[in-house]
Amino acid sequence: MAVQPDRTPQPGRHETPDERADRNLVELLQELRVLQTGVQIVFAFLLGVAFTTRFEQLNDTQQDIYVTTLLLTVVASAVLATPVAVHRGLFHRGAKRRIVELSTRLAQTGLVFLALALNGAVLLLIDVVLGRTAAIALTTASMLMFAGLWFVLPWTLRRP
Repeated sequence: MAVQPDRTPQPGRHETPDERADRNLVELLQELRVLQTGVQIVFAFLLGVAFTTRFEQLNDTQQDIYVTTLLLTVVASAVLATPVAVHRGLFHRGAKRRIVELSTRLAQTGLVFLALALNGAVLLLIDVVLGRTAAIALTTASMLMFAGLWFVLPWTLRRP
């Protein structure tokens, strides 16, 4: 999905396109800081799990879920940190609007990977504590919640 820059004048705002890009980038980077905290918490949890005595008792499926979730967390972290690297790499090159457009797409992609990682952690924990059937049911509910709140809700709000 191509992200189009906002070219419509906003009531009460008298900004140039460059000023709008500056504001959008600051807002986006602040949002990414919040997301990175979530990624770091999940990643720390997953690192700790591997060093517990109970980790050796995980069955093959649970170990696969663990590894997949760990890797999803690494990908989410990399994708969500990329806008900072892009900004640093293009700093003072007059590319602010390009940075904002690319960073918006990266943030959306990072949200997908973070949602998958969080749901992987839910799947693993519920599977260990309550069993596979409960894990699948609760993870499905959790995935629907993330899809609704993070993707469907914003999409419906931006429709005229």
